[in-house]
Amino acid sequence: MIAAFGFALLALSGRSTNYWTSFFPAVCVMGLGMAISVAPLTTTVMGAVSAERSGVASGINNTVARTAGLLAIAVFGVVMLKTFGTNLDRRLAAVQISNEARESIISQRVRLAAIEYPANLDDRLRIEVEAAVADSFISGFRLVVIISAMLGLMSAVSSWLLIGRKR
Repeated sequence: MIAAFGFALLALSGRSTNYWTSFFPAVCVMGLGMAISVAPLTTTVMGAVSAERSGVASGINNTVARTAGLLAIAVFGVVMLKTFGTNLDRRLAAVQISNEARESIISQRVRLAAIEYPANLDDRLRIEVEAAVADSFISGFRLVVIISAMLGLMSAVSSWLLIGRKR
């Protein structure tokens, strides 16, 4: 539950937020939540088997954790890229740039916030394009952390419902 709250706090950050008042507290809360949930989970897994099967339990626990991490990176990567691309298309439509410049930017969407801007943009247009890219990135980031918060909340609810209850 605490880790979910940390993810939710990350969703509040934006382009003009201060690191120390937005990101740092959110990461601290998320870290606290992970610290108080991961160690007890490992202890529960290891305590659920006899000593001669502890190696197997440890291996399965680590495998599940690594597989979940890989799946999260893959799925969240797709969510981020799709959200970024959709928002970038919408935001660039409002900026009066040449079709060539627009295509140059759109063709680099897989680079997310690391897009290289066309050299022929004047200062005003560069600022507008940079804002469109930054806001699109924030939209994708926000969706990923909101999904993470919801998953964390669902985990907390399922733990509350399932652990320690008589059947």
